Amino acid sequence: MSTINCKGTLIDLSTPKVMGIVNVTPDSFFDGGKLTNSNEIVGQVEKMLHDGAAFIDLGGYSSKPGAEFVSEDEELNRVIPIVKLLVEKFPDILLSIDTFRSEVAKQAVENGAAIINDISAGLLDEKMLETVAKLQVPYIMMHMKGTPKTMQSLAKYDDLLKEMNFYFSERIAKARSFGLNDIIIDPGFGFAKTIEQNYELLQNLELLQFHELPVLAGISRKSMIYRTFDTKPENALNGTTFLHAFCLQKGANILRVHDVKEAVECLKLYLRF
Repeated sequence: MSTINCKGTLIDLSTPKVMGIVNVTPDSFFDGGKLTNSNEIVGQVEKMLHDGAAFIDLGGYSSKPGAEFVSEDEELNRVIPIVKLLVEKFPDILLSIDTFRSEVAKQAVENGAAIINDISAGLLDEKMLETVAKLQVPYIMMHMKGTPKTMQSLAKYDDLLKEMNFYFSERIAKARSFGLNDIIIDPGFGFAKTIEQNYELLQNLELLQFHELPVLAGISRKSMIYRTFDTKPENALNGTTFLHAFCLQKGANILRVHDVKEAVECLKLYLRF
């Protein structure tokens, strides 16, 4: 299944798409605290849309390893006003909301968001799958163990891809039991995975096509890239672009990125082949 229904429009993911990341958090690993007011956020989103982003992914809770707890009220206060602002400024925007909380998902969609992107696949809020099913929006479910605060201590697998496919089979079945139709799977690069495991996953990414669902790859500027070069996230764009091409070759349908222009250029060149 390569199409998803966003606000009544069918989006064909058999041609890969780019999703731009907008964090309204003070502590995200790369761009935390850079967007400090509504004008800066609108300007960033406008540039991403102009550069070719099909989706914008808005998050109010950092999911970097060891991330601090944020209350539901604080997350709502960060996210919902920005949802309203962006939908008003860009009526056709396809806004994805990066949250594991059903109440944030509900209020965001009621205010115009089009997709829910949940790092926990419904495991951190038992109401999430039912809520998204009722909202009838596409749902991105990611592979992770534990929480952002604990996940790096849980990076132990006998067979990484086998365990991930079992995880997704179980979570997809659970989502389907509530009537959730449009599902995208995200292997969760960097979430409860060592650098070596991230590269094992990337090398075998096509094995996730077993589920016959679109796959989202989120590797932009992550530690699997910058630690390889013994540098920092801000110096990881070149490595990110190279691995984006590899993700596309391995069957990724969506690239979730910080740098839309470069990712779109990568995609355009990939589609020449």
